[in-house]
Amino acid sequence: MRMVNLVGVLAAGVTALGWGQGKVSPEPWQKIQMPTAAEVQRVWTGSSIPVEYGPEPYYGLNGAVDEAVIQRDLDAMKALGYQAVTVQYGYGSARPYLSAEWFAFFKTFVGAAKRRGMRVWIVDDAGYPSGFAGGKFTELKPELRMQALVAAERIPARSGETVTRTLKPEVVAVTARNSIDEKIVAVPVTNNSIAWTAPAGDWTVTVVEHRFSTSPTRSDTNPKRVKDGSQSLEDYMDPEATRQYLAFTHAQYKKYVGDEFGKTILGFRGDEPDYSIRGLPWTPKFFDEFQRVKGYDVRPYVAGFFAAKPAEMTEVERRTKADYNDVFSQMFRDGFFKVQGEWCAANHLEYQVHLNHEELEMNLVKSEGEFFRAMKYVQVPGIDSIWHQIWKDTVSDFPRLASSVAHVYGRPRAFTESFAAYRPEPNVDMARYVLNEQFVRGVNLVETMYYPASATPGRGPSPYMKEPGYAALLAYTRRMSYLLSMGRPAATVALYLPSSALWLGDAAADRAFVSTERMLSERQVDFDVVSEDSLATDLKARKGGFETTSGNVYSTVILPGESVLSEAALGRLKALAAAGGKVLFLGHLPTMIAGRNFLEARPATAADFSWAKVEVSAELPETPTPPAQPPASAPGPLVVPAAIEASVSSVIEAPDVVLDVQSTAVKVMKRRLKDSDVYVFFNEGPSAVAPMVTMRGDAQLVEEWDAESGKVHSVSARREGDGGTMEVKLALKPYEMRVLMLR
Repeated sequence: MRMVNLVGVLAAGVTALGWGQGKVSPEPWQKIQMPTAAEVQRVWTGSSIPVEYGPEPYYGLNGAVDEAVIQRDLDAMKALGYQAVTVQYGYGSARPYLSAEWFAFFKTFVGAAKRRGMRVWIVDDAGYPSGFAGGKFTELKPELRMQALVAAERIPARSGETVTRTLKPEVVAVTARNSIDEKIVAVPVTNNSIAWTAPAGDWTVTVVEHRFSTSPTRSDTNPKRVKDGSQSLEDYMDPEATRQYLAFTHAQYKKYVGDEFGKTILGFRGDEPDYSIRGLPWTPKFFDEFQRVKGYDVRPYVAGFFAAKPAEMTEVERRTKADYNDVFSQMFRDGFFKVQGEWCAANHLEYQVHLNHEELEMNLVKSEGEFFRAMKYVQVPGIDSIWHQIWKDTVSDFPRLASSVAHVYGRPRAFTESFAAYRPEPNVDMARYVLNEQFVRGVNLVETMYYPASATPGRGPSPYMKEPGYAALLAYTRRMSYLLSMGRPAATVALYLPSSALWLGDAAADRAFVSTERMLSERQVDFDVVSEDSLATDLKARKGGFETTSGNVYSTVILPGESVLSEAALGRLKALAAAGGKVLFLGHLPTMIAGRNFLEARPATAADFSWAKVEVSAELPETPTPPAQPPASAPGPLVVPAAIEASVSSVIEAPDVVLDVQSTAVKVMKRRLKDSDVYVFFNEGPSAVAPMVTMRGDAQLVEEWDAESGKVHSVSARREGDGGTMEVKLALKPYEMRVLMLR
């Protein structure tokens, strides 16, 4: 991971906020490491796994917490096997949030953790979503609060009628649209008023305003103890607002406990920053930035973005709204996530955060913009598993989003917040299943919910944490987290996340993406997700492949059913194919090729894709969204048309894993150490399976690494000729995880 020197980059106030003035060398857990299997084994089989690899409980300091309470609770955590803790300010504290009294007490907490050899992640706000600083923006900096565009008034006007209005200062655009020919015209505004006479047609004049509007915040400083808008979030798209957020929060922690940054304190933990608002995300500099990025003024079109249904939008409105979404996602990334990631890096810390409803990519378009954009500058990208997102009756490949971002941008770890608000709550066996689902998809740092402070009588850790087998589960989790943080990813297949199509409102592209994830997983293909930015600029071009910052190389790229592709991505994919790589388009080809903007995107032609493998004769069935509550039965395997099976096989010529008998329940992940290959197998199904497994790897022997016991033993294996493969009979019990090392 590259640490940044921010001197001369940021404006006045940098020193006061505590940005570092020199480069900081990363600690081992902050960078990609390439040890040998023997080096990993010495740590893994002993009792010396570094505490930085977790797991950690989410600890809420609710109630009348004093030093005796934290001493008691930390001892209880240590007894269970926790060696790190994520800590948040809680309801009922006698110390006002962000006050001198709070920070003095927090220093006591850090000292108590340090004496026990524990590590600390600081939750960056008094609740969620991150970014309201416990109400400080509403109280002290109202001008930096979150804002939105809304359709304030719609006025019908027929031919010859004159519409007159005196406008509020908050008005940003007035637009008239003719329902007969869909023509859109900007209504002139003079001295905060309009007097517009409608030409022939049936018109609607829409007045668009900006307003201070916030996502609801669940704040532990809210006396009503409800999730509402009384404590506004900051303006996520304004870097100045985020620097103010850091001044309220992070910089104060540095003042009191900064000597433990990068030591006892590992970093800051963010939670679900998003725009759950009525209207469109907006910031005062948005229109100027839009003009700079896209080359035109979007204001004449914004009224059309408030259509009740996407089908009611014109093609021009649909394209310009895609441009709006694109710019919004860039500004959210640079205004919020990037500023915090750079501050943490300069202060020897890491920033970890997850978004809201990561499994619903279409929802992210409005609330966060795009997963990869949001996570690009985050040191530990994450997801959460709450409610019923992962269970034995769901199909849940979305954890791969977090690990894929980590792989693309050279981050050694991806984290999960697991088990919050589960109904029913998991027991130890179910908790293991939920974690294994995420381990086999590349997640390798675990935070468990929920552990409230014991200050309140009757409160304590979640019931599953009290079960007899829980300490063993934590030991298992620690070994898996450490092992899966060593080396680098080994996926050679990339699956394109159709970001641009999602910005256009193409829900079919999202459904095709989810089903393709499922198809690859059910066929034991280890793959990473990549974004438009990844393909266009971020991945390094290598002969026959794209290389990530982590060091794995994608020789195959699969694009499922997207409607638009950028010229930059198209050119890079064509060059990949010319250099020997494989590119497969599934379902249908893009119909548009976008340059600087979507508004002026050109029609795609067959010649644009003549160099690629194309399979448009069949489509994958739709995969259901994980339900909020248990369904009647688990979904069966995805039925894949034979044409798609053949096309996928043709572009993955040398798969890492081949089973002699197809089993869609078996999922696989591969990592590479300096001298060995790590294979993780997970049986997601209720039935035992015992396939003969052929694995790629120039190995002399195969070992099983038992994460339950920490023991390593040899496995009977047969080397297949000179082709660099090993054959193993692998018996997997229902819901069992096994780890094989090809040495």
